[in-house]
Amino acid sequence: ILCLVSAVAALDFKYHHAEELEQYLKGVHAAYPSLTHLHSIGRSVEGRDLWVLVLGRFPTHHKIGIPEFKYVANMHGDETVGREILLHLIDFLVTSYGRDPVITRLLNNTRIHIMPTMNPDGFEATKVPDCYYTRGRYNRNGEDLNRNFPDAFENNSANIQPETRAVMDWIKNETFVLSANLHGGALVASYTFDNGNPVTGSLKGYSRSPDDDVFIHLAKTYSSNHASMYKGTGCDSRQTFPEGITNGYSWYQLEGGMQDYNYVWGQCFEITLELSCCKYPPADQLEKFWRDNKVALIEYIKQVHLGVKGQVTDKNGNPIPNAIVEAKGRPHVCPYRTNEQGEYFLLLLPGTYVINATVPGFKSMLKTVEIPDNTGNFSALKQDFSFPEVSDQIRSRVASCPKTPLYQELARASAAVKPTVHILVLMTIMLVIFK
Repeated sequence: ILCLVSAVAALDFKYHHAEELEQYLKGVHAAYPSLTHLHSIGRSVEGRDLWVLVLGRFPTHHKIGIPEFKYVANMHGDETVGREILLHLIDFLVTSYGRDPVITRLLNNTRIHIMPTMNPDGFEATKVPDCYYTRGRYNRNGEDLNRNFPDAFENNSANIQPETRAVMDWIKNETFVLSANLHGGALVASYTFDNGNPVTGSLKGYSRSPDDDVFIHLAKTYSSNHASMYKGTGCDSRQTFPEGITNGYSWYQLEGGMQDYNYVWGQCFEITLELSCCKYPPADQLEKFWRDNKVALIEYIKQVHLGVKGQVTDKNGNPIPNAIVEAKGRPHVCPYRTNEQGEYFLLLLPGTYVINATVPGFKSMLKTVEIPDNTGNFSALKQDFSFPEVSDQIRSRVASCPKTPLYQELARASAAVKPTVHILVLMTIMLVIFK
């Protein structure tokens, strides 16, 4: 144990390969057993563990009312900055707990999951660090993990990889509310949707989700607290991002991305953070990257306490799983449902909303709420729903959303109602052909 504790104290600014990374995480857990929980959510193609360190007052299990947050890095094995700054984030959190009142309250009221590497094989395969593309981007099977998830807009033909499957199961088994995945090769906070169709605005070069205002806020929270991302200058004069943020589709279209999968099927708001112009920079730059991102990493976690949360129960006070709870005017194509404890979490900006709770087969319940900015208090507004006509004997589980493209039906419905857009597109194509 003393050796493990010394490993924690010795964390420095260098690249930690698989064995060193594992040793460090085990050392942190040994030194802070009541504050941390270390587990592997699966294995890579080459059999390396996909380690996750959980931090919080109740690290081993979900606690009612406490939201789940996650950071995932090194999805592309040759994009390495996120991998290392997450290790330093872990170090900062555990050493600040009990000393820094803000960090202490954050960990007492949030369960934080940190995965330093989703693609350990790709990292180990990158023998020569490079600022640009290398084959280490892919997993051992040559697959891009950020093109490997089910897609809401089209059938993704890619074979689901072990790393992807592990993350999908992880998302399914936790009640994640907010997340970010850390990349490199640019300097910007990108938000969903990454893919799209005319229903979401693709004809105008922007793919808008029902919670676009929240996503813009989340992206700006990170960029504005970053040392330079907010300037929006990008990595060269050809690429600029106003305020350091971009809609994913506006930047470039991406099929099978992880952030869209989180939002549609995981009920988890996720953004993609591009943290360095150089994908795999020299190790002597890592300390500056940590300083540049430290405040932003913490401020972004706090946003998990935006909006409203609560429980849906029956007449006996028992939780009702799979009840649909959404804000009126913000329907998700895969409706957001309560977990096994009957809990829901909705990220919403301050304002007045009507929250609609529905138990299939029963009359919906509507409640108007005035949501303040409670991120500084580390607790979203609490609003419970009780269905007096529902009993444990008569309610039944509802099947989860299917893993098939969900926006195709909407696109067809849109085409039936508004054919003009498609006719204009066809006319434009015909004119180009004749010219």
